[in-house]
Amino acid sequence: MAERSGGYSPQFERLGSILVKEGFITQEQLDRSLAEQKKVKKKLGDVLVDLELLTGRKIIQALAKQMGIAAVGDDELLEADEKIVSLIPESFARDNNLIALRRHDNVLRVAMIDPDDIVALDNLSKLTKLQVEPVIATKDGISKAIERLYVRVRKSGEVSELMEDLRFFGETEEGEEEGEIDMSQMPADLADAPIVKLVNMMLVEAIRERATDIHIETTQESMVVRLRVDGVLREVMAVPKSSLPGVVSRIKILSRLNIAEHRLPQDGRFTVRSPEKDLDIRVSVLPTVFGEKIVLRLLDKTGFSMDLTQLGFEQRMLSIFRKWIVQPYGMIIIAGPTGSGKSTTMHAALQEIKSTEINITTVEDPVEYQQDGINQVQVKEKIGLTFASTLKFILRQDPDILLIGEIRDAETADIAVKFSLTGHLVFSTLHANDAPSTITRLLDIGVPPFLVGSCLNLVMSQRLVRTICPHCKESYRPSVAELEMLDLDPSEHKETLFYLSKGCVHCRNTGYFGRTGIFEILEIKQPIRRLIYDNANLEDVREKALSLGMITLRDSGIRKVIEGITTVKEVLRSTIQE
Repeated sequence: MAERSGGYSPQFERLGSILVKEGFITQEQLDRSLAEQKKVKKKLGDVLVDLELLTGRKIIQALAKQMGIAAVGDDELLEADEKIVSLIPESFARDNNLIALRRHDNVLRVAMIDPDDIVALDNLSKLTKLQVEPVIATKDGISKAIERLYVRVRKSGEVSELMEDLRFFGETEEGEEEGEIDMSQMPADLADAPIVKLVNMMLVEAIRERATDIHIETTQESMVVRLRVDGVLREVMAVPKSSLPGVVSRIKILSRLNIAEHRLPQDGRFTVRSPEKDLDIRVSVLPTVFGEKIVLRLLDKTGFSMDLTQLGFEQRMLSIFRKWIVQPYGMIIIAGPTGSGKSTTMHAALQEIKSTEINITTVEDPVEYQQDGINQVQVKEKIGLTFASTLKFILRQDPDILLIGEIRDAETADIAVKFSLTGHLVFSTLHANDAPSTITRLLDIGVPPFLVGSCLNLVMSQRLVRTICPHCKESYRPSVAELEMLDLDPSEHKETLFYLSKGCVHCRNTGYFGRTGIFEILEIKQPIRRLIYDNANLEDVREKALSLGMITLRDSGIRKVIEGITTVKEVLRSTIQE
């Protein structure tokens, strides 16, 4: 700091000198970096980042001082208004690594990685007919901003074109067959209707983004559409609130719901056929203070192709699970919240054990995956085809294995237990937080302890965590605080590498692509059975299970962090510390 007061002027200093005088690096680190620079022929800033001596943010702070301009952080780049961003064509922004941030009168502030690029500045001034004020930002920050913001610009433009036509068309067309959209053979006049185009655009975007759910909800000013991708919601478009009645009516007509009813919740379904896949869409309409909210659940009808090895099981857990799914009778229960992959795991198990020698029957609501060689029954509450009523007649169908989509009440639980005690293998799901609490949940439903202890073979709880994008995956050494959050000993894991992703075009700058399972398996061995017979409390069951070698959900997640499959953030988001 004493050097700075003695006439230090960054504009007349070399970058390395500025970094030393600002206290970002030592002279020894600078000398080491300059020696490395001669070998690799890179810019000094890139060498410092490669050697992990500085972050890109520190480099641009020093460059900003040298150039006498402002430095902009990555977060500020992502906050730019799409209308300002759209002043620069996307192709020009990508080719020159720059993005527009704000405009004041005739001056356009633009973030660049090289504010000395006179050619780019001159071309940009001619292109926009504005005076350009350059600021400096990191390359990664500008790349992320371009990917994220220009997606919004494109969607905004598509929606604006649709909304302009709304003044000339009605809310929807009713000539199409109810309950089904064939997106590859839709009549031109119907496909061009603005509301129809808007709903179709939501569905196409959801398919393209691998979404499992579409949320259509209203605020005081607009209708917002969000997609759930890899278990996390993200906003993809916002349109004027005036479009809501048309969108709601369109979806209700397809779902064969009452379009005149706006006060009560409604449930329905329809099918979408596209060149890529066939989807069964489950519709839920819920009245809110700002209007009706619609959630569309997308279920792939093109068949089930996953096997147990693709779900994320560790080898030991997979061996245990495989041991129990081939038993001749008993009950296997998979627990977890909605969207945790329970149905996928059950169908992967059936896929492995099905054969021409056994009769497998399922009762589901909904039938999420269709499989050849399995008899699948779709529950229809409206006509009285419930889990309980269906199960009463299935015994006459001579099943060997029965899958019950979910145990929801005492009657269904009683029938499932009796099936498992009379020579049948029963698979089912239950909403519970973990494997031990699944046992207490069955007792709460009303199943007597002696029956629970007699019928259960295996209880498994599971969650889905997002996997790190392989295209932008990077290693780092975890901090002591991170290790302590995971209850890991810092002295034992000081050399352990964790991984994360900075975000790229492949993962839409989220850092994640796809999901995998983490599991907690509780085998109902004799000590556990005795506790169930004695109606022991939850903590006693959990302690005994842990003493017998049960791996908790948190521990399963930690193992995937250490293997470089997921991140600390994902495990903390999905599990709790026991």
